[in-house]
Amino acid sequence: MDTINIVRIVEGTSVDGPGLRTSIYFAGCRHRCPGCHNQQTWDFASGTPMTINEVMKTVLYNDFNVTFSGGDPMYSAEAILPLAREIKKAGYTIWCYTGFTFEELLKHGTEAMRELLKFVDVLVDGPFIEALRDTSLLFRGSSNQRLIDVPASLGGSIVEL
Repeated sequence: MDTINIVRIVEGTSVDGPGLRTSIYFAGCRHRCPGCHNQQTWDFASGTPMTINEVMKTVLYNDFNVTFSGGDPMYSAEAILPLAREIKKAGYTIWCYTGFTFEELLKHGTEAMRELLKFVDVLVDGPFIEALRDTSLLFRGSSNQRLIDVPASLGGSIVEL
């Protein structure tokens, strides 16, 4: 049975998107942004291997919409795709944090990255830039990061929230 390395699951958080959410922190990030508040997630071997069924039990138990964070979930897009399908099938929205820009994912991302975008409702994109850190921003760490309405933006023009 396939597993995904999960650093932690935060149940009932309100800082990773609107309302109470189940935030899943995936292991692995190559961006290594200076000032990152999740450096413990950079190592792809960190965390605990969990099956999709194990993660879904937590999602269903909490009955909150879901946020993918990390690390950078896009680096593990292929492994995360089956989980994203199950989350959407269960009727939940997905927010996803990534250090890639939306444009980078569309132009240079892997096929799995582009496929994962089809399941994401809102993408918080762009690397964290310490010099642009702004604690007044909602759901973002630095002012270069955008909240992208993915379904609306896959049609051509980028729609920011």
